[in-house]
Amino acid sequence: MNVWKYGNNINTDMLFPGKYTYTCSTAEEIKPHLLEDLDPTFAKKVQPGDIILAGKNFGCGSSREQPVVGLKAAGIAAVLAESFARIFYRSAINQGLLLIECPQAVRAYTDEDSITLDIDGGTIVVGNKTFTFPKLPPEILAIRDAGGLLPYTRAKLKKKT
Repeated sequence: MNVWKYGNNINTDMLFPGKYTYTCSTAEEIKPHLLEDLDPTFAKKVQPGDIILAGKNFGCGSSREQPVVGLKAAGIAAVLAESFARIFYRSAINQGLLLIECPQAVRAYTDEDSITLDIDGGTIVVGNKTFTFPKLPPEILAIRDAGGLLPYTRAKLKKKT
């Protein structure tokens, strides 16, 4: 697992350049352009299970879904940040991408540290330090486990019929 650490105010254009908005519509078309202007190595080296750490206001900018779709398709296990832009946070829930706000854990991380997440227990271990975060609501975890809001809703509707 790789840990990718970035700073504050990482906006949606940094995550997925706006110039591709109308030419890339599928996850496979989006993935090669993830973070290309911020970190040209990211799209080539990202692996399923990797984690992104970031500062404040991660995902600010436009309401485009491509950044979240691409990160989810790349297999990002979670994004840990000091804070998230509200519209990005909602888009991540819709796509089933796990976001965790834990400023202390982000600030404590150094390149030598490993990270272990316990989503159900609400803890993050960074190196040898343990940090807690508010447990995620069961509905958000169910949406993530279903692969996003649409699969979650379809499964619920199927159960009713």
